[in-house]
Amino acid sequence: MYLPWILAFSATLLSRVIALPPSHPFKEVARARESSKDVPLKVDLGYAVYQGSTNKSTGINTWRGIRFAAPPTGTRRWQRPEAPAIDRNATIQADRYGPVCYQSPFSGAPAFPSVTVETSEDCLFLNVQSPANASNLPVLVWIHGGGYGGGNGQTDFTDLITVNNNRFVVVTIQYRLGAFGFLASDELVRKGVANAGLLDQNFALQWVQEYITNFGGDPSLVTISGESAGAGSVMLQDMAYGGSLGESLFRSSIAASPYLPKQYAFNDWVPTQSYYAFAEAAGCPVRAYRSVNATIFDCLVSRDVATLSNASLEVSNAGTFGTWGFLPVTDGVFLQDVPSRQLLDKRLNGRSLLIGNNANEGPLFTPQTITSEADLLEWLRNLLPEFQENDIAKVLEYYPSIGSIDSSGSNLSATFRNAEQSSFASSPQLRANNLYAELTFVCPSYWMAEAYSSQGHTTFKYQFSPLPGTHGADLEGYQGPLGGSLILSVDFQRAFMTIWGNFVTHQDPSISYELAAGASSKGSVQANPVSTWPMFSNASPYQLNLNQTGGTEAIGGLEVASPVPTTYLTGPGLQNNFTLVNAYTWEAGRGTRCDFWRGVAPSIPA
Repeated sequence: MYLPWILAFSATLLSRVIALPPSHPFKEVARARESSKDVPLKVDLGYAVYQGSTNKSTGINTWRGIRFAAPPTGTRRWQRPEAPAIDRNATIQADRYGPVCYQSPFSGAPAFPSVTVETSEDCLFLNVQSPANASNLPVLVWIHGGGYGGGNGQTDFTDLITVNNNRFVVVTIQYRLGAFGFLASDELVRKGVANAGLLDQNFALQWVQEYITNFGGDPSLVTISGESAGAGSVMLQDMAYGGSLGESLFRSSIAASPYLPKQYAFNDWVPTQSYYAFAEAAGCPVRAYRSVNATIFDCLVSRDVATLSNASLEVSNAGTFGTWGFLPVTDGVFLQDVPSRQLLDKRLNGRSLLIGNNANEGPLFTPQTITSEADLLEWLRNLLPEFQENDIAKVLEYYPSIGSIDSSGSNLSATFRNAEQSSFASSPQLRANNLYAELTFVCPSYWMAEAYSSQGHTTFKYQFSPLPGTHGADLEGYQGPLGGSLILSVDFQRAFMTIWGNFVTHQDPSISYELAAGASSKGSVQANPVSTWPMFSNASPYQLNLNQTGGTEAIGGLEVASPVPTTYLTGPGLQNNFTLVNAYTWEAGRGTRCDFWRGVAPSIPA
């Protein structure tokens, strides 16, 4: 019964040119660029001139709101990004961020504090932070998270740069989101492109190769990074064009909690139904285009942006709890296979990887109302509708009730033990939380680690475990503000920031004994495994468990990235606790569960 789908997919691929990204997308606009050996605050990019600013107390130069692509509006909707038009009439003051892309939150999202920012369909902007007098420095590119439906590039990395003694340049980028960036169907691919948001990211990386020398960066020393869907984007850029790009756009990757939702083929019924639902909500009903020359796609291109944004929100809100309506798809060109399979084949771009996950990733995306075995089964059937009853039973064999787990020698983390004893989640709830976390965030980090442990590549792996260990709780660890975290000590932040910085500059995240111990440690500084961080391999699956001890217990919710009340530790008295563990036996045999998920992932598909 799959033959028609296979034939349609094959025919579409044969009708398209399988090509790499344009080798010189900025060729026409780059000719007018004036090169300079130093890093002036006035930067001529050929197509425009930008005036940056300096923070005299930190020694950081900043350029905000740099356009890296033409506005993806009108007939450019759902098309490949294009180089900006030449506009040299006046110097642009790069002192404010560009507008963010239209947002689509996930179904069931909690009421996070609202942030008022300018929003526009014309949102393909990036920002650069560079140490004063920078020259040929490594470059960190940050891809924001948000489930491919939210987020923006307005993150200040001053603390990360200064803690690392101003040793690298940082670029933050934006990309089309929701239906604007991830609409897909057979018709759309005939008239435009799927994965427009990923193509925006890739185009920004090409911009970095072309222009980062103007800001003191070395294009051969680029590390791409991200958290959640930003880390998922890192994974997909690692896989881009079948892994055929090598180190042409970046040499290294940092992925924190890589988000791997279901990745259907572009013409599968799921993205196609989302396409039709989006069209209906936008006033382009399917029935009106069955016997006319015009297409749904043409109608969508003609619609105003407010109508399209509302339609994107409507489709996303109607989805299963914890999901977004528009996500990356296997298009046969940019994404040629599902991650579980391509990572196993080790068809990769870049050379080195720093990969991590948090100890308690699941609660934000799992209904916190699962109190019985019946609730668990109903939720699991909705999560995995492709699975038959025998498949569901097999899944539950890997996630038995807490009481049936032999925890002796299983390296259950402190966070896991604490959650087991908490008053807000029963055993079925914990099983759901852990199952979702491993399927969607944790096991993809294992698969990436294994993929980059082959010859010619290097992998370093960690788990972020300070309570509550929830999804996104690690952001303050490397973004800062330094000393402004409710759950992390300054010692932990300095150590974590230096781990990232050393990987960016040396491709080795090891830090000194003194940093690992922290300034608040008492007595002599002891040897610590994070100071001689071993590489991850299948034979020796080492990971660093980055945790804290001491402090005072407190109860929090959304302010510590938890949708329900949860325990965390706060200072003073917090001390770093970094230990080396076996990632495979960790958490009662997590490696075995990740092997199981990889075996069935293509049928999910993921």
